[in-house]
Amino acid sequence: MPFNRFAIYYTPPPGPLAEFGKEWLGWDPATGMQVQHPQIDGLPVPLHEITEQPGKYGLHATMKPPFRLAPGQGDAALQAYFAAFCKAGAPVTLDGLEIALLGRFLALIPIGNQAALNALAAETVRGFDRFRAPLTKTELARRRANGLDAEHEALLHEWGYPYVMQAFRFHITLTSKLPKARARQVHEILTPLLSPLIPSCFTIDALSLMGEDDQGRFHLIERRQLEG
Repeated sequence: MPFNRFAIYYTPPPGPLAEFGKEWLGWDPATGMQVQHPQIDGLPVPLHEITEQPGKYGLHATMKPPFRLAPGQGDAALQAYFAAFCKAGAPVTLDGLEIALLGRFLALIPIGNQAALNALAAETVRGFDRFRAPLTKTELARRRANGLDAEHEALLHEWGYPYVMQAFRFHITLTSKLPKARARQVHEILTPLLSPLIPSCFTIDALSLMGEDDQGRFHLIERRQLEG
């Protein structure tokens, strides 16, 4: 399948968290198939509305934001570099994950010292930037639509995305942006369902190369262990 954009994500390994994620979001990037949402009582609106935006991506955390391939770069070169990058990259272990409200959306965020995680994310952004095509005027306007301060504008200019490097915050998105009262309702309902599935010791020991199709949905191309 030809892809319009590529990205490097963290995606959970096969297991309870991954299974819950594909049902909650209604999308399985590994199979490229939509998944029926579970019936969950008490939600303020239907689940497909709550997860409309992250449902296109599947359960993930962004390490290298989506990018179009630069002229002269191809899928084969990207995959070869991805394999080499993962062979050299070292796993990162954190104390765990917790469900949090970030602005107007819910996400899983890490607990504990995140210096090694931030360093891995920065190296991923830096390493794969050779494959990134410059942003178009339309793409720049979309990134600037909500307003950027000087720091985020500089990051956008250098790396094609405003929330990388020192502005990076690892998070596994669970909902679209919601009114805060509604987000708190979802948090209350989601916590007892999801908390038992979160590993007590959270290790990022693999990265995933993803591709975006014509409908804006992301597919898993390859998931590789970090071997460094």
